[in-house]
Amino acid sequence: MYENKKLGFLFVLPFVLGVLLFKLFPFVMSFALSFTQYDLIDPPQFVGLQNYRELATDDPLFRKSLGVTLLFAVLAVPLRVGFALFIAHVLNFKLRGINFFRAAFYIPSILGGSIAVAVLWRFVFARQGLVNLVLARFGIDPIPWLADEHYSMWTIVLLFTWQFGSAMVIFLAALQNVSISLYEAAECDGASKMQQFWKITVPLITPVIFFNVIMQMVHAFQEFNGPYMITEGGPLHSTYVLALYIYDQSFRFFNLGYGAALSWVLFALVGGLALLSFWSSRYWVFYSGEKEQKR
Repeated sequence: MYENKKLGFLFVLPFVLGVLLFKLFPFVMSFALSFTQYDLIDPPQFVGLQNYRELATDDPLFRKSLGVTLLFAVLAVPLRVGFALFIAHVLNFKLRGINFFRAAFYIPSILGGSIAVAVLWRFVFARQGLVNLVLARFGIDPIPWLADEHYSMWTIVLLFTWQFGSAMVIFLAALQNVSISLYEAAECDGASKMQQFWKITVPLITPVIFFNVIMQMVHAFQEFNGPYMITEGGPLHSTYVLALYIYDQSFRFFNLGYGAALSWVLFALVGGLALLSFWSSRYWVFYSGEKEQKR
């Protein structure tokens, strides 16, 4: 028995070492570096709360990037979650070749985060790109998607929304667990398909909706490839998200201490929003068995 335990510990040892070396150690070190001035060359110099005071009172670019990040999350998360739920609902019907379409709709989530797709997206939304060529067929003048601050954000939002595959698969699994007898009873009562969706489907899958909202919110605040490769944070910093600002401060301007402070502000922001979401979930998320417990 003791030998089996030793063998089990040996199998999990690579994972434990990986977590300690590549997760926990950088996590702790970034917090320590946030109180220092460090340029990757000279030894870190302790400066206390100076980095946090600077970003709170004397850094307009931080406030700009924070506002851009919040705007991106507000636009992108509902679109991705809503679109994923809609496609999952459509793919839940038993149709010929439905497995092919399920796989096809999942592929963007595998490819969407790559640099190659971000570069391709930049060409698609260029002034002579595919989108403007299609609009020209309808007599619409070319739109400067990447050069106008009023349109640039939407190119990043659409790329983020296009990567809905993982949320779609989770929604599809939840929809397939909804009992068909509930829909049959609703049809006998004269409920329409829309009423069945809003009165039966949505309430029963609210735990899954909540899970996807949390996960997509975390992904939205960490978005980097799209703003970096497609718009480079422009024009006029209209797509300069906080993750891109952290990268520039840390590895472009070699201000690693300040970048670490920005990272912890981002961590605190995401954690606060997650706690707020969990608090609000008591009012709209319904778990199976709640009614029986109340009785």
